[in-house]
Amino acid sequence: MASKRVSCRWCRMECVVPLEAQSLYCLNCRGSTVLEQRYNYPANGIVPQQLSAPSHAYGRKRAVLCGITYNGDSRPLQGCVNDVLSMKRLLIQRFRFPISSILVLTEEEVDYMRCFPTKRNIRNALRWLVEGSRAGDSLVFHYSGHGTQVRDSDGDEVDGYDEALMPVDYNREGYIVDDELNATIVRPLPRGATLHAITDACSSGTLLDLPNVCKIKRQKYYEWRYHDPPNGVAYRGTSGGLAIAFSACNDNQSSLDTTNGWFPDQVSEELHNLARKAFARYATGVLTHSFVQTLEQEERLSYGQLLLALHNTIGAARQATGANSYDPESTQEPRLSSSHEFDIQTWTFTL
Repeated sequence: MASKRVSCRWCRMECVVPLEAQSLYCLNCRGSTVLEQRYNYPANGIVPQQLSAPSHAYGRKRAVLCGITYNGDSRPLQGCVNDVLSMKRLLIQRFRFPISSILVLTEEEVDYMRCFPTKRNIRNALRWLVEGSRAGDSLVFHYSGHGTQVRDSDGDEVDGYDEALMPVDYNREGYIVDDELNATIVRPLPRGATLHAITDACSSGTLLDLPNVCKIKRQKYYEWRYHDPPNGVAYRGTSGGLAIAFSACNDNQSSLDTTNGWFPDQVSEELHNLARKAFARYATGVLTHSFVQTLEQEERLSYGQLLLALHNTIGAARQATGANSYDPESTQEPRLSSSHEFDIQTWTFTL
């Protein structure tokens, strides 16, 4: 079999892989590396195929929920475990996920060796999420914690920065960047399987490096923008499956949570009611709480209606707390991105 030598992007160990290999899993550092490939896809990078709204009536359901409070860190968060508990309740009660199919990673889990949210455990959990997935499967990845940006090392980012999530041991082990997340849970996704990611973190707009980003222009109008890698060769899609991500904010923005306090009472009753939809009377991330409450209150929503509800409630909460600003980096605009373009107004949201 024809082979080639490649180096792991994390530890630089040289490995031999088949010539057609698209990714490398390093046995030395357990990191994933996307291998540069040239694909016979159209110039816009969209894989030509007929795509229909996801249906999970006959497939399996599996979820990884990760919430990190960073106890003892200089920048602790208070609401991330609450976010995971809320998301778990939603998956079980509304979308009928079996309890045994949900893997939770927080600092409070009894199974410390497997479920403490270290870099290694998060990597293992993400590989478990997609392992053996097939048509009809519904996969969910929820992350509530710190997000950041790091200097791009392979030229696939327009702004020169990779987005990254921060494991509890990031000071010692480092971040998990968007390239690795894409290679681990997006690229292997087979035809007919669906992945939903909900990332409640700063700088999370393109945390999965999905190629299509949805922009709401007015209340009922939207457009898809192709997130074109400048190097022209990086394929960010799936292996035929559908990956969809809801992110708390754009890559250059911060995400609000109630760690920073509650909104004041000196606001209009209408604004107060809208803000309550976005925040609970306990520590929580604004995206997770808005997402869960909207889906618990509305029996049937399109992706467009859900995205608009997130925009409205998060905007109201930030305005009520005085967090809104004309500075784009000081606002918070939730993002929808996908491996494929689709009609967000006619597709019904489901997990």
